[in-house]
Amino acid sequence: MRKLFMTAMMVAMSMGMNAQTVQRQVVEEGGTGPFKSEVVGDSSCPGFTVYRPQNLKEVVAKQGALPVIVYANGACFNNNVEMRLLLSEVASYGYVAAAIGPYDEEDVMAQWRGVLRSAYPETKGEVVMANGEKILPMTAEEKKAQQEQQAKQREEAAKNAKKNKKKQPETPPFRTYPKMLLEVLDWLTEQNAMQGSEYYHCLALDHVAAMGQSCGGAQVLGIAYDPRIKTCVMLNSGIGDMEMMGTTKEALKNLHTPMFYMIGGPGDIAYANAQKDYERIADNIPIVMLNSKDGHSGTYYEKYGGNYAKAVLKWLDWQLKGKVGQSALFLDDEYLKMKFPEWQGVRKNF
Repeated sequence: MRKLFMTAMMVAMSMGMNAQTVQRQVVEEGGTGPFKSEVVGDSSCPGFTVYRPQNLKEVVAKQGALPVIVYANGACFNNNVEMRLLLSEVASYGYVAAAIGPYDEEDVMAQWRGVLRSAYPETKGEVVMANGEKILPMTAEEKKAQQEQQAKQREEAAKNAKKNKKKQPETPPFRTYPKMLLEVLDWLTEQNAMQGSEYYHCLALDHVAAMGQSCGGAQVLGIAYDPRIKTCVMLNSGIGDMEMMGTTKEALKNLHTPMFYMIGGPGDIAYANAQKDYERIADNIPIVMLNSKDGHSGTYYEKYGGNYAKAVLKWLDWQLKGKVGQSALFLDDEYLKMKFPEWQGVRKNF
């Protein structure tokens, strides 16, 4: 499936096709920003989803070319539905975000329901989704049943592997890779220069952020060396001593831009790795790390992406739009305490 999507994309790029929106969706009335957003699928870039303001040309006429975000998904999935609320919210403030994964109209809340029940953050009193639905943690009986089912699945997988040990393992479906972030940036660059394209002269390609959640953060580190990237946003992510998607701690040596780590506190599976990254990142790289008590799932399931979306927007406005006033959340401990009293922050090299 991935090969089909990428082949189609590369053929489209080689032919120099103009962007052509063929699918469109509005999420949460288009966000809270001054420019209502939309989620689009494009026939010339079928392996990705674009989050952007509606009436793109009118928005650009008002505020100028829009900064760009390239985004990689948690678990390195080829599907970005779980981040739809946050990316739609960010786009409503005048950004164009291209996310790995083809356009998909799956129910965002249905996606999050299972995730939250199986990874309920113990540090939170309750979890309420954007639609008002309250999610309760699994009962002891449900956890036991889940563990038994998982054990049975592992046992069956081991038997099948033994039975078919001479067969070559199949390539996992929907596998993604770091360079996809640069490939979609290439596509946006081409579209920005192509007369007649929906994106013609609409993109500020000297203001690009790479952003990823969990495994997607490893993909961000894998391409962070590219000089077009001006800042990186690591959401519930850190490489630590792991190797993931071909990325190791050696990638930290290639960083050249300000870094923002948004982590869910000790209850976040990425917490320890993120701490190691923070200590290892060189003294010439500005870095901020904020820690909440939201665990590995952040607040992405909350209305408009919750507080994580607010923090991401402030960072992007500061780093890509030069809004120095937005830096207070990251540089002023008193301001952080006032806005998000349960969060903790550290910074270095500023």
